[in-house]
Parts: sequence; C-alpha cells; structure tokens
Amino acid sequence: MYSRGLLETLLFPPVYLNTKKLEERLHGKTILITGASFGIGEALAYRLADIDCHLILVARTEEKLLQVKQEVEKKKAKATIFPADLRDTGKVEELTSFINQLPDGLDLFVSNAGISIKRSIADSLDRFHDFTRTMALNYFAPVQLLLSIIPLLEKNKGHIINVSTVNALLIPFPYWAAYQASKSAFDTWFRSASLELNAMGIATSSVYLPLVRTRMILPTKEYQHAPAMSPEYVAEIICRLICTRRRKYKPWWLIFAQFASITFRGIWESVIPASIKKGKKDNGNG
Repeated sequence: MYSRGLLETLLFPPVYLNTKKLEERLHGKTILITGASFGIGEALAYRLADIDCHLILVARTEEKLLQVKQEVEKKKAKATIFPADLRDTGKVEELTSFINQLPDGLDLFVSNAGISIKRSIADSLDRFHDFTRTMALNYFAPVQLLLSIIPLLEKNKGHIINVSTVNALLIPFPYWAAYQASKSAFDTWFRSASLELNAMGIATSSVYLPLVRTRMILPTKEYQHAPAMSPEYVAEIICRLICTRRRKYKPWWLIFAQFASITFRGIWESVIPASIKKGKKDNGNG
C-alpha cells in the first residue's frame, strides 16, 4: 500500500464515507466501469466487491480483467468482463448492445477510461494520430456509450460519474494539447448534457482530479515524486459521490488555482514561451 506524506495528507484530506448508505444505494444494482483493469477503475471494482451488486468491467486487457473478476467474486459482488478497445466504434456498439440486453438494465456508469499524451507541438507535426486517438477514447467513446444507455439510466433513475481532470478548469499547459483538448471536450459536453439528463431523473457527477499515481504518469519523470492521489483514494471519492449524488468533486485548493488562472493569465502567456525558448537553447536545440 502506498504511504502518503504530510503534503499529500494536507492536499488530499481523508474522505468520510457512509459505508452502510453505499451498500443500500448499490444493493442489487448494475454498474458499468470503463478502464477497469488498472488504476482507478480497478481500485473502484475492489472497493465495491463487498456489496451485492453486478459490476460490468470494461478495458482492453482481457487477462487483467479476468484477474480483477476473480478477486471481486471472492467477495459478494458479481463481475462480468467485456474486453474492448473503446476507440473502436464497432466495439462500443457491441458493448452497448450487450448492456441493452441486460434484464435489469443499468443503474450507474462510471466513465473512467482515458489516455494521456505529453508531447510538444514541434514533435507532433507528423503525429496527427495522437490527437485522433485521444479524442476517440476521451471524448467520442463516452459520448457514443451514453447516447445508447441514457434510456436505461432514465428508466432506473440512474447515475453517471465522469472521471475528469482539474486541467479542464484551469488555464491550458504547454505540451498537453492533445490530452487537455480531449478531456475538456467531454467535460463541456457532459456539463451541457447534464442539465437535460437531470431533468430526466438521471444524476450526474464530475470528479475533477489532480495527479493520480497510476501507470499514466510513469512516462513523465517530473511526476514521479510530485504529490498525487492514490487510485484507492479516488475510489473513495467516487463512492462518496454515489452516496451523495453531488454534482462535482474538486480538491479544496482548486479554487485558488482557478483564481490564479484568471488573474495571472497575461503573465503566464508572456513568461511560458520565453521559458520554453530558453529550455530549448539550454538543451542545444535553439
């Protein structure tokens, strides 16, 4: 188990969860979790394993999904796995067809699958596929899924939880254009659609996360020792949202970062290009 330091404890205080209420809320329910083989999705599956519910676990890696299923079914929950690359619209159609055939419909959808890419624009000139694949998984896939399962969620007065990023609410950072654009696209779509979904009796929640200690951050060296949430901590946040059905979760300190994004935008946009240019010179690329 990952041990949190003092800074992480201050940035990410304990989550207080009513376990009994969570069990009552999910007893006998059907829950769809994408990106369920590693990280947040895996941690959430294990967190819900003690509840008598049906977990539909979706991810690309079938072998890992089978391992998660085996662990989950050692406890109370039932798990069905559906190996699929959600960038493939055909696979999404197969998944939605399967879900629409479930006898009890669907009660909760946790949209967690995602891909992250850090790459400069200069290094992306011949890599248009970086942008299409991030949009395919982070934006088009959850939209395609939801357009098919909304009637099921409406019937069961269900709940949709979108695992998003704090970057969707802050000034954009360099090198993350593909990732930030795709996450912001779905965040905007979801917030717009939520107004209509709420009118249909479907609860909607957005989880705005900072750095999370998953496989996704491994390629970025500067993140290895930065303060980060654990997947298990995020699973607790999601479970609390299931209980409360609040519209969003944001770290307590995000309001200050949002204020800085607005107040110091001009300074940021003046300083960062100079800093990037200096970095290139220092590396012998200028």
